[in-house]
Amino acid sequence: MFDFQTPIQLIPGVGPAYLKRFYKLGIKTVGDLLFYFPFRYEDFSQIKKISQLTPDEVATIVGKILQIKTFRTWHKKMFITEAVIEDETGTLKVIWFNQPFLMKNLKTNDWISIAGRLSKEKNGTYFIPSHYEKIYQQDFSNRRETAGLIPVYSETAGLSSRALRFFIKKCLNQTRFPIDPLPLFLRQKYHLLDLKTALHQIHFPTSLINAEAAKKRFHFENLFILELIVTKQRLQLKQYRGFYIKSNMEALKKFTDKLNFQLTQNQKNAILDILKDLQKDKPMNRLLQGDVGSGKTIVAAIAALMTVKNNYQVAFMAPTEILAEQHFRTFTQLFKDFDITIGLITSATTQISWNGLVSILTKKDFLKQCAQQQIQIIIGTHALIQKNVRFPHLGLAIIDEQHRFGVEQRKKLLENKNNFIPHLLSMTATPIPRTLALTLWGDLDISSIKELPKNRKPIITKIITPPQREKVYQFIRSQVQAGRQVFVICPLINNSLQLEVKSVTQEYEKLKKEVFPDLSIAMLHGKMKTETKDSIMKKFLNQEIDILISTSVIEVGIDVPNATVMMIEGAERFGLAQLYQFRGRVGRGNHQSYCFLFTETSNANSHKRLEAILKAKNSFELAELDLQMRGPGEFLGKRQSGLPDYFMEALKNLNLIEITKKEAENLLNTDPTLNKYPLLKEKIEQQLSILEMLH
Repeated sequence: MFDFQTPIQLIPGVGPAYLKRFYKLGIKTVGDLLFYFPFRYEDFSQIKKISQLTPDEVATIVGKILQIKTFRTWHKKMFITEAVIEDETGTLKVIWFNQPFLMKNLKTNDWISIAGRLSKEKNGTYFIPSHYEKIYQQDFSNRRETAGLIPVYSETAGLSSRALRFFIKKCLNQTRFPIDPLPLFLRQKYHLLDLKTALHQIHFPTSLINAEAAKKRFHFENLFILELIVTKQRLQLKQYRGFYIKSNMEALKKFTDKLNFQLTQNQKNAILDILKDLQKDKPMNRLLQGDVGSGKTIVAAIAALMTVKNNYQVAFMAPTEILAEQHFRTFTQLFKDFDITIGLITSATTQISWNGLVSILTKKDFLKQCAQQQIQIIIGTHALIQKNVRFPHLGLAIIDEQHRFGVEQRKKLLENKNNFIPHLLSMTATPIPRTLALTLWGDLDISSIKELPKNRKPIITKIITPPQREKVYQFIRSQVQAGRQVFVICPLINNSLQLEVKSVTQEYEKLKKEVFPDLSIAMLHGKMKTETKDSIMKKFLNQEIDILISTSVIEVGIDVPNATVMMIEGAERFGLAQLYQFRGRVGRGNHQSYCFLFTETSNANSHKRLEAILKAKNSFELAELDLQMRGPGEFLGKRQSGLPDYFMEALKNLNLIEITKKEAENLLNTDPTLNKYPLLKEKIEQQLSILEMLH
């Protein structure tokens, strides 16, 4: 007998070759295999006689092979195996393409069950099988591949759905199942299958209704575990205290009076949310989301100003060095009349600015001044949470483009913890649909900036089909000749970094050699070293490069006022909210800006999706639309996160999300440590890695 921890290589039939293929799918134990769920089912429940078949209908037939042969087509490129099958109602020709090995398995007079469809064409009528299996002594009861609902799995070379079904069936019959971690009262309340029944029904369902019931059970379990983790973290945060930061209205008025624009109502609302949070005795945990260019940095600057005026320090963390430098320049300008010292720490430099004057310091002197609270606002990358960076009086941490910064990381920023942790303000330009945000980051409060500054010119956006490509190239050339610059975004072809690089490289070669040989063109992709990327981005900022070709994941949030054209190849491959964010990288200066969505597809639904960008008022509308059309992977970065498919599928069920959230809160209110539910406690520990992927 097996158990869920049994290594996959101990299953009879799994040799070195199969083991390598299982590992490629992330399957290392019997438990991994049993939780490797099918993504669809083929319905072979219709068993018909040969005389009952109708063209293009999927069905199963059973008969005896009267004759079988294999031959090559006249141009020698394809093998065809042709058999004649007979049942009591007639005979039928069956054709397999490029499977000459069938001659070793199938012989005249063999009985066979075949699932497939009838094809009726000019040159005759024949049956095209998708599955077959031999039947011994006309015993139809043991068919595994051609009767009922047949599960279809994500495959890898040398490990087909047929092989997966074989090993899964063996494990289902020979495994000791653990006690179900899902409490009985919840299974009864929501009519959920027990673990053993659900695993049998999800792999080999006796009906589509039972397959759906099995899915519902696992969706419920996954969401319930997630909600328990999120709720526990929210309760954990409540144990800590935050620093009391009083609003300084005189400093706030001075700051806003010096701005050369009016704050939008959304910005004012977000500022009010933050000022209220800072005056509570609990640490703030707020997500500020808004489109690129909506003014999130100004809101963050006001939060920093209030913190400094209360004699606390501020740490501002950015995802890249170049973005950290951009924030340093912005804060230097904003606070040039406020007698505030601002520091920048990256792997390349340590600088400070005071009253608009910038100085370069040695790292040793910088760290010394930081530890003595002579630097009030410290901006940097992850270098900020290194051991040698000490904050004696840190009141606020601001995180740009990172949805999560956990309690443990915040505690690391404090030298003297005493149950205090800094307030936290996270910022993102990628809007998260509200239901999804409350599910995955339930301990976050959310402020949204949906308005753009009133003086911002609308970006002219066009969907470009292949016949229009040359005209757009001419227009781009005229923009560069007028002194403007261009972004080109290439789609990430799939989850292969190699192919992502190839995509950018191919576009670079085409534009450089064929389209714009006389212009200065550079490219960015994920395989480049950080120093190389920074160097290229700085050259682009300094207008030494006309056209920058990049993948979708490079340098989010970089402000290039002189860039007026955003050209997006394969636009249909991106989510709507993502496209909206790309578009927001232009239109940051005084010049009219343009966004061209290049598409090769003639698919009407894809065009309809892209047209939504032309009409949408903001990216929040598009985020909700993306959630409906493309699922949660669009927001979680499925390729990057590595989340299991079944988990992503569960996140689509918004009704179930609300139910599991409520049940998790109820359970933890009565049993915060889950001592009565040790199996749930263990399951949470196992699933913590999933939450880390999300954050």
